[in-house]
Amino acid sequence: MTAPTAPGALPLLGHALAMARNPLGFLTSLPTAGDLVRIRLGPWKAFVVTDPDLVHHLLVNYRIFDKGGPTFDKVREVVGNGLASCSHQDHRRQRRLLQPAFHRDRLTNYARMMSEQISVMLDSWQQGDVIDVRAQMQALTSRIVSRTLFVADVARPAAVALEESLGDIVRGVFRNLVVPPPFKNLPTPLNLRFRRSRARVAAAVDACVTEYRRSGVDHADVLSALLAARDDNGRALAESEIRDQVVTLLLGATETSATTLSWALHLLAAHPDVLEQVHAETDAVLGGRVAEAEDLPALELTNRVITETLRLYPPGWIFTRIVTADAELAGQPLPAGTIVIYSPYLIHRSPRLYPDPDRFDPDRWLPGHVARPPRTAYLPFAAGARRCIGDTFGLNQAVLTLASVAARWELRHTTRAVRAAPSAVLAPRSLRMRLSAR
Repeated sequence: MTAPTAPGALPLLGHALAMARNPLGFLTSLPTAGDLVRIRLGPWKAFVVTDPDLVHHLLVNYRIFDKGGPTFDKVREVVGNGLASCSHQDHRRQRRLLQPAFHRDRLTNYARMMSEQISVMLDSWQQGDVIDVRAQMQALTSRIVSRTLFVADVARPAAVALEESLGDIVRGVFRNLVVPPPFKNLPTPLNLRFRRSRARVAAAVDACVTEYRRSGVDHADVLSALLAARDDNGRALAESEIRDQVVTLLLGATETSATTLSWALHLLAAHPDVLEQVHAETDAVLGGRVAEAEDLPALELTNRVITETLRLYPPGWIFTRIVTADAELAGQPLPAGTIVIYSPYLIHRSPRLYPDPDRFDPDRWLPGHVARPPRTAYLPFAAGARRCIGDTFGLNQAVLTLASVAARWELRHTTRAVRAAPSAVLAPRSLRMRLSAR
């Protein structure tokens, strides 16, 4: 069997122009061509998987369909060989070493730190102010992540370095994805800021590791868990490995959560009926105070709002995989080295899986709902052994923040159109909202 080729390919460029002009529209058009579709983006060819069952097969067979291809190869150049970007040979060891950092007891402690930082943000808001929502959420999530990574007083320089360097590092990661290799090392202002920020973070983390090792105290933070971890052979993580994990966790937990919260606040403002229900829930559960870990089970609707937000706007909207050994998918032979692409955005917008897929409907996630989608059709955290290790951390952070904001503030749009801007994450292009105290 031969997979069909997506229509509209141009000489030399292939589908690159369609992908550049309207990547989301191009991707969501592909299921009409087939479950597995050939595309060509300039010099390289790939197969896009459009069927959720095939995507699930791709994700659970991660040794054959390994993290790789243009996306992950370029990310590794920037963030190193952390858990999110490493190949399958390194994944099991890294996952087992990091798992204690996300144990339930530690997550409860992290939630306390989240609530503290959410309170600081909300107290800084003023009636009538117009805020850049994504910038506010990025600042909040970077503070949360840095303070859950490093709790001890000796770690404060590292936390500050992470918070202040995040913007330059994020821009550098995205630039690394889109700029041809010859231009990545030019001494442009952006490149220079990126290099300085990376060096500053590396030095701060290394100094923090040295202090933590010297004291031998478990501070109940992520760094303490990383330092205490041992593999089956009794080996600890090396300093370079710890640094890679810290940068990976910083970028992953900050950008994805900030983007999700930005979209959630936009969607609630655009759907006053749902916002009214969220206000009723937060009034009953919180009574105007900041949400805490103990409130999470009672914030059921807020949780569904976040779930539906992640369906409509998954931060990680497109991923590549590399075939490590000759394989077959949907009857199509795939030689080793073949690039395979999947898109959570594409799967999440399928009318076959989601009735009225473009509609914001948190009720579709009610237990027993007639339109509740199959498990394989929801992929914001991937699936299988390589499912995001920080999924519960991220969900807790998003629910606590959204509920706390809704309990005290109402955010209203100041512009009509809010559009998605696909880049390293699927973020809103511009989202400015006016604060109104409740």
